[in-house]
Amino acid sequence: MLDAIYDNIVQAQESICIDVHDSLEYIHSGYHKMTLYCLGIEGTAHSFGAGIVTSEGEVLSNEWDMLKPAQGGIHPREASRHHSELGPKIIKDAVQKAGIDFQEINLIAFSRGPGLGPCLRTTATIARTLSLKLKIPLVDVNHCVAHIEIGCLESNFDDPVTVYVSGGNTQVIAFAGGRFRTFGETLDIAIGNMLDVLGRELGMDFPGGPIIEKQARNGKEYHNLPYSVKGMDLSYSGMLTAAKKLYSEGVSIPDICYSVQETSFGMLAEVAERAIAHTKKKELLLTGGVARNTRLTEILSGVARRHEAMFHRVSPSLAGDQGAMIAWNGILQYNAGHQIKVENSHVLPKWRTDDQDILWRQQN
Repeated sequence: MLDAIYDNIVQAQESICIDVHDSLEYIHSGYHKMTLYCLGIEGTAHSFGAGIVTSEGEVLSNEWDMLKPAQGGIHPREASRHHSELGPKIIKDAVQKAGIDFQEINLIAFSRGPGLGPCLRTTATIARTLSLKLKIPLVDVNHCVAHIEIGCLESNFDDPVTVYVSGGNTQVIAFAGGRFRTFGETLDIAIGNMLDVLGRELGMDFPGGPIIEKQARNGKEYHNLPYSVKGMDLSYSGMLTAAKKLYSEGVSIPDICYSVQETSFGMLAEVAERAIAHTKKKELLLTGGVARNTRLTEILSGVARRHEAMFHRVSPSLAGDQGAMIAWNGILQYNAGHQIKVENSHVLPKWRTDDQDILWRQQN
């Protein structure tokens, strides 16, 4: 089945890739003497995105589409089919909205991992096809690192403690010794996944997180839930089970949502505060899809104030999974001398944040 999907991708690319003539010669002649245009392609899970970003950090376009299953959670093969069917149009729209031609794109960046295997392979196939067709460099990007760097671009932060929260990841991260080090992370399920699963249990549409946030504003009574912080790591599975139990006992949905948010966000704040105290960094960055949550923003901004640190929440358009963050990280890596050959660009579903050398940042 996947082979058929890949064949469809290659065929689809023929409709959006252009013939490259003499214009490629001037593109290759002076990459570092002119503005670079990078096409970033994101497709690690249920969302597919494409964005164009310049080497000056200007986001020219950022198009994406999210798969919403009729019921249940995300099935990897359904998501990969979504990417292969909609990906070519999303890419074409991104290029058109950026106001450039395909001939003007200087490099292709793609999310190599971490993520769902079928989704990553579909995304990588699209990126490889474009790189070969356009005869331009290919750059492999760590999805988690890209969330950090797009936040730093927007905030002008140099060296933050980052709280990265999404459907698939929950990490507290800081740069040290040439890599983004994970100071704390979930031991089981990510906070975004926990909220979505709870939302389904409560009869909510996908994604459940934004609906839970709205319901929580009407909550009046706090109910105790498992507060599981183990050293610098967190666990949300027990909280999810306990919240389901409250629902079965007839506790109101607003009170359940209120209790879940206060407890889960309090756990994150504790770990983030410890990381700031340990590293002595003066910037706190909130990024990832769950960064859209206003209550989490309030709690973490309070942490920053107590430590006299600056705080920034990534704007909603850059918080979730999208191509602009991949494009910007691709530029950073390319300018640091990194690109990858197509034959070496196999995907890395379990690629950790702290597995990549951050060549473009000065070691401290």
